[in-house]
Amino acid sequence: MTSGGCLCGAISFTVSGPLRPVIACHCTQCRKTSGHFVAATSAAREDVTITGDPVWYRSSDSARRGFCGICGSQLFWDGPGTALSIFAGTLDAPTGLSIAGHIFCANKGDYYEITDSLPAVPADDPTLTTQVPE
Repeated sequence: MTSGGCLCGAISFTVSGPLRPVIACHCTQCRKTSGHFVAATSAAREDVTITGDPVWYRSSDSARRGFCGICGSQLFWDGPGTALSIFAGTLDAPTGLSIAGHIFCANKGDYYEITDSLPAVPADDPTLTTQVPE
């Protein structure tokens, strides 16, 4: 069981199943909503129980982002498929997770470099983002 929540405590969640490795997303939307890139894991939707009421922002035709309406903490990215993405920084430690790669690197900010040796792709990469949780 993994738990997490927002900064003020108004929203919490538990995950009863496995989590995917963390993927760093450098797309423009993630940078604009977070102020930097986003690091997120994911879990099967049916394994995630949310307590409290996230505010959902429809950020594209195919996805929405969930955040706390009180403190503004970004919590979730909800797009197509069977998994719900969870912002890794909202998880309670220890997580046992690590970053497995970077996506949308063609859109990364010009003020930083990706200096690790992890896979870094210019756009989406289903191989990275749909890894089956262990």
